[in-house]
Amino acid sequence: MDDAAAAMAAALGGMEAGAPGAGSAPAPGPSGGAPGGVAPSAPKGGAQSAPVQTLDFILDIPLKVTVELGRTKMMIRDILQLAQGSVVELSKFAGEPLEVLVNEKLVARGEVVVVNEKFGIRLTDIISPVERIEQLK
Repeated sequence: MDDAAAAMAAALGGMEAGAPGAGSAPAPGPSGGAPGGVAPSAPKGGAQSAPVQTLDFILDIPLKVTVELGRTKMMIRDILQLAQGSVVELSKFAGEPLEVLVNEKLVARGEVVVVNEKFGIRLTDIISPVERIEQLK
């Protein structure tokens, strides 16, 4: 797992308060702290740092975003014969949704749009957070 994926998995795990086994937030003790909150005092035998309450610390991590139109496999001889005007057949059909990948992990699907004479993608389907976390494993 790369550094960005590890940071995101750790942060998301800490944000899912109340989920069994999620994050490192302490469970409410006999003194009655709120779930996912900071314990009133450090446990005996060592210091404890407060759990991170926001995702602000990962907002500046650069990620590689890719929009995939389709794929194909070609022999080297076929690639060497490509010229201007050549057509390369892809694995997807016209009109099928494009895939949006972040660090090579699927996060959404969408369709091509043109905005101010530039290509863009309108997101039509976002992969659920549970499915995205499963991809990190």
